[in-house]
Amino acid sequence: MSNIIEVSGMGKKVELGKNIELQILKDIDLVIEKGEFISVMGPSGSGKSTLLYNVSGMDRMTSGTVTFKGQSLSTLDEEELAKIRLNQMGFIFQDINLLKNLSVIDNVMFPALVLNKEDKHTIQLKAKRLLEMTGIQKIADNQITQASGGQLQRVGICRALINNPDILFGDEPTGSLDSKSTEEIMTILAEINKNGTTIMLVTHDAKVAARTEKVLFMVDGEIVAQKKMKKYDALHDNIKEREESLMKWLVENGI
Repeated sequence: MSNIIEVSGMGKKVELGKNIELQILKDIDLVIEKGEFISVMGPSGSGKSTLLYNVSGMDRMTSGTVTFKGQSLSTLDEEELAKIRLNQMGFIFQDINLLKNLSVIDNVMFPALVLNKEDKHTIQLKAKRLLEMTGIQKIADNQITQASGGQLQRVGICRALINNPDILFGDEPTGSLDSKSTEEIMTILAEINKNGTTIMLVTHDAKVAARTEKVLFMVDGEIVAQKKMKKYDALHDNIKEREESLMKWLVENGI
């Protein structure tokens, strides 16, 4: 299996004031293989989201390198990074930030219309298929104010997938959802991953992390432990056993 992302010596500092700096990330090394499903856990302030933003090129690291599909992101300017994010990456956040003046399906179509690689009819058909895949085709023409939180998160997933990304990044994508909606979203993400899309997400929820195949745990800007599991199969795997195994690992590592 080839690597889609390679991170070496990543560091991130921010200035808090005159001659005062805070080291958020400390010499991070990380390899993400094509097709992996990775979750990042850790206490608040450990650097989870900062790691995700720097790995994806949404933020600029202070030191180190990130190579995405053989290309160094640190050598690219903002316009070049934006093109890569639009063409080859997808993003899901806890707060969806959909466009309020557009319908559900128009929100899904928007990134593809911006990219302008396909005609509008083709994009619309693709958007409809994504809405069907996530079970929200009935609200395609609704305004986003006419959808529940779980439905809006599915809209966010569809929008993230419209340009066929190689990797999907998620920052607490289930953080504001109830347990039923969380399970439904994770089932969708597992299916997306099964179909070949690499996924990296930040979560505080062990039940979410238990559905991924590699768990990274961060403390004070460092990856202090990793747990590798087999890819989750909803039809054959006991999710309770995976959750218990993960919790035991966390306790054993003093986390």
